[in-house]
Amino acid sequence: MIRVSALIGNIRELYDLIGTFVFIYPICMSILWCIGAIYFYFRRERASVKINPYEGDLNLGVSVIIPAHNETKHIEETVMSVLKTKYPKYEIIVIDDASTDDTFEKVSDLVRKYKQVRTIHLKQNKGKAVGLSMGAVAAKYEILLVIDADCILEPDAIAYMVRHFKYGPRVGAVTGNPRVRNRITLLEKIQTAEYSSIIGLIKRAQRILGKVFTVSGAVSAFRKSAVFDVGLWDADMITDDINITWKLEKRFWDIRYETQALCWTMVPHSLKNLWKQRLRWAQGGCEVLLKHMNVWKDIRNRRFWPVYLEYFISGFWAYAFVFSLCLAIISVFITDLGIDLQWMVGWLGFLLTIMCLIQFALAFFMDSLYEKGLMKYLIFIVWYAVMYWLLITLTMCVAFPKVLFRKKEANRVAVWSSPKRK
Repeated sequence: MIRVSALIGNIRELYDLIGTFVFIYPICMSILWCIGAIYFYFRRERASVKINPYEGDLNLGVSVIIPAHNETKHIEETVMSVLKTKYPKYEIIVIDDASTDDTFEKVSDLVRKYKQVRTIHLKQNKGKAVGLSMGAVAAKYEILLVIDADCILEPDAIAYMVRHFKYGPRVGAVTGNPRVRNRITLLEKIQTAEYSSIIGLIKRAQRILGKVFTVSGAVSAFRKSAVFDVGLWDADMITDDINITWKLEKRFWDIRYETQALCWTMVPHSLKNLWKQRLRWAQGGCEVLLKHMNVWKDIRNRRFWPVYLEYFISGFWAYAFVFSLCLAIISVFITDLGIDLQWMVGWLGFLLTIMCLIQFALAFFMDSLYEKGLMKYLIFIVWYAVMYWLLITLTMCVAFPKVLFRKKEANRVAVWSSPKRK
């Protein structure tokens, strides 16, 4: 009996310790992100809005690479949005990755109509990374602008990104500012808030801290010589954007965030599609953690250590969150444990809620420079904590063992398929 009581006491202590970490960690990180983003906004962003990106030499050519797989609904609209760009010197290369619909036929029509458009047709699905590498080899200009095949590019986006390469010889990549196009369902509105508060605000802070975790897969520009310097995109990595970012930064190329490079993208409209997307993102993050463990061996990469450590702790936090929640649920049936959900409504829970509100409101305020009316999405953040946060956490818990215990396959290629969208 004494042993059972001691075991129960140890479980309670462990639960209290983990529960405290579950709340303290996101609160501390939220404070850090907010401080960094505020500095970025007043030091760089607000003043840069007044800059004319078309001043000076505009002879730096841009090759716009659009990888596509079964994108018949969106590919024409995406290409046409690029053709409306105000930047004078560019080409468009559409990589059709063995589409089974009429994507290639639509692109071929565009090639015949517009001299700026070219296409590469792959007869076998090789994945986005292979398509991007082939596009880089075929590109005739030094700047490679990569956008998803469902995105709408703003006319000034290219000019705003190119200016970083003109004045920064060590700039290897510039990540743009993706915005959500579809905002009908509750899930889509939650992601609209997420893209501002979680993605946009954190990228601002990471830029100030010195290392950006990842460029945006929806819209990013690369210096071709930098991409070749790191050996192009790796075909075996499930997320090309995270891996290429880490490869560039390990080779000391600078990664920048351009808030005015706007690109409107489609987001998953159902929990099933969101789960697939975020599981892929989480799996890609775990893959780069394992692949780039040697970052700790080189003292010159010390500025990258906090990025690695933060993502590792985030993964540990996901398991801690699920573990504490499971213990609380078990205590409902085993009352002798004396565990409940009071820590969710205590002062730590209240503080986390306040920080969440501050972070979202701050991000919406910053993004109001480019898009009005974002504050109305504050009412949807309650669902972010109740439903969305749990789903994203579970994807991390599933992804890590999936990567860790995956069988090593020679010449493995991470093929892809386009998500279903409304």
